[in-house]
Amino acid sequence: MTPGIRKTLEIGYDAALAKLLDALRSEGFGVLTEIDVRDTLRAKLGVEFRRYKILGACNPPLAHRALETELGIGVMLPCNVIVYEEGDHAIVTAVDPMQTVAAQDERLRPIAEEVRAKLARVLDRL
Repeated sequence: MTPGIRKTLEIGYDAALAKLLDALRSEGFGVLTEIDVRDTLRAKLGVEFRRYKILGACNPPLAHRALETELGIGVMLPCNVIVYEEGDHAIVTAVDPMQTVAAQDERLRPIAEEVRAKLARVLDRL
């Protein structure tokens, strides 16, 4: 099973990253964290790697609902979305909450479904 919701884009990495940020905003997500994997691997290990970013995206109303339902769900927050270069195009993958423990908890399942729908629309906009 491939983790997450994935989309291959026919645009380059920089354009994909810009479109991704706009698409996330359109669904109420802000980016809380941004990890530049390429820079981190270069600094920590001295190795070269393709351009690859991990964005920690958060939709505050949904995060609040989830935390009010199950305080421990914070371990799953924020929602990771990755973008990386693959030749001359980009790949974007978002976490699929329906592939996590949230989908197994009947109290959290409706929230997980809503987050998944929003993240799927984000990828559809790219």
